[in-house]
Amino acid sequence: MPFTLISVQVGRPRIVLDGGRGVSTGIFKDHVPGRLRMRELNLEGDRQADLSVHGGPNKAVYAYPSEHYPHWKSELPGVELPWGAFGENLTTAGLLERDVCIGDRFAIGTAEVVVTQPRLPCFKLNLKFKRDDLAKRFLASHRTGFYLRVLREGEVGDGDEIVPIHQDQHRVSVVDALRLRLGELHSEELRERALQLEYLPPSWRKEISERA
Repeated sequence: MPFTLISVQVGRPRIVLDGGRGVSTGIFKDHVPGRLRMRELNLEGDRQADLSVHGGPNKAVYAYPSEHYPHWKSELPGVELPWGAFGENLTTAGLLERDVCIGDRFAIGTAEVVVTQPRLPCFKLNLKFKRDDLAKRFLASHRTGFYLRVLREGEVGDGDEIVPIHQDQHRVSVVDALRLRLGELHSEELRERALQLEYLPPSWRKEISERA
């Protein structure tokens, strides 16, 4: 089965209440029909709230596997989960964290992207779902999705095929990078491969190195 872009979502920051104080977040995304320009820092019409921890070239676009939705529907009974519910820009089919590797490159529409890192959820996921434990459960599930860097700007839309164009030679999967960062894997050989990844962001390289 070809890899497919199921749905495209964007959103602008909004204020939500957290214990009586207002917090700006861009986690709320809405589906956009038609085609959108994928740019170096984001999708057309998309914005991040706190640029100190979100956004930038290494986190320009967030992808999440549609295959995880049945799991969350069973974990969150009665909660409406449209595509984009977890704040993703791209809801995908066929690309799972155990198979996709950091540094793998794909063509989507007329754009080209590279996988840079897993998502580390923050408290704003809890705010969106009004549950204090969801970010922790999200991380523990290893169903985190992954961020993309835009190597070539272009247009994307629902139904586009996601075409693999290069596999990184070091073969460090998204889930293994996550487990290294969390201290759940203790493989020196895997750590050394991870530290050689061209597109692994400096913050991840530092954290993984310090786990040695």
